[in-house]
Amino acid sequence: MTITTLSRQNVQALTPYQSARKLGGNGTIWLNANEYPTSPTFQLLGKDLNRYPEPQPQAVVQGYANYAGVPPENVLVTRGGDEGIELVIRAFCEPNQDAILFCPPTYGMYAVSAETAGVACKTVPLTADFQLNLAEIKQQLEGVKVVFVCSPNNPTGNLLKRSDLLELLQLTAGKAIVVVDEAYIEFCPEATLAKELKNYPHLAIIRTLSKAFALAGLRCGFVLANTALIQILSKVIAPYPIPVPSADIAEQALQAENIALVQARAQEILANRKWLAEALSALPQVENVYDSEANYLLIKCQDGERIFKALWEQGIILRDQNKALNLQNCIRITVGTREENERVVEAIAILK
Repeated sequence: MTITTLSRQNVQALTPYQSARKLGGNGTIWLNANEYPTSPTFQLLGKDLNRYPEPQPQAVVQGYANYAGVPPENVLVTRGGDEGIELVIRAFCEPNQDAILFCPPTYGMYAVSAETAGVACKTVPLTADFQLNLAEIKQQLEGVKVVFVCSPNNPTGNLLKRSDLLELLQLTAGKAIVVVDEAYIEFCPEATLAKELKNYPHLAIIRTLSKAFALAGLRCGFVLANTALIQILSKVIAPYPIPVPSADIAEQALQAENIALVQARAQEILANRKWLAEALSALPQVENVYDSEANYLLIKCQDGERIFKALWEQGIILRDQNKALNLQNCIRITVGTREENERVVEAIAILK
């Protein structure tokens, strides 16, 4: 008997999520993780570290509730958005019995979190224009307890149609939880479904401070949902999920003056994204620059793998999407500073 054979069979077969940091690289320009390109400056306020933190730091809960426009009882603070994904699966899916459903190409952690928990995965690919195939989803809902959708979608960058999301919520009422991942919603805030929480008790929304708030290193996320759903998730979350320093900085980040800075940073990213999209579209090596509502662009190249590797070797680290469903020769590029964006365009332009 070995350590491996002692582990659960589904874990033995599991391929871990290949995060940007795990993939490595020796870069000088990091545009592979959809992070904000520069770090904000916060000072810790000297709170006691010898005591366990609040299970749910109330100043953070209230701050995010104010920001999102929901009551505080509709907010759960988590260790990044990824913990919210895991909590929903653990709370609502019976291992070796229930399934989740998601729509590739999309964020890989939905599958990894389900497989780790011994929960089956059903997939209904997005349509050619990266929208939900509602007719097929309706046919696949048997045995599904949780449906995950991402809008803006990662890695394609597009918004899912609001009418389709509302129809999905109607299809699943009384049958399954619908999780709408809004990790990138600060770049298109008008598209949020937060105001629909009052209409759909089975809706959960994933949020994070990792993107426009420029705090990926903080590992602070949120689930927005109705009180009954939040209470269920509270039963399975760790007793002290948010470290004191993380809660301290998150509280500061949610103050009105910093939110104004976040909104200004988002506008800066949108301007840089527009420049980058136009510059990439002018290159003969680039076949398509897909429309994006997030802080990244998906591009299709004549030889995407070669371009990705060539820039990797120059220390320009992008995200290869060639193996994702229907994304052959595609690369995802996080929108960086103007200088970083110029370097990317220049590096691609000189490739023959």
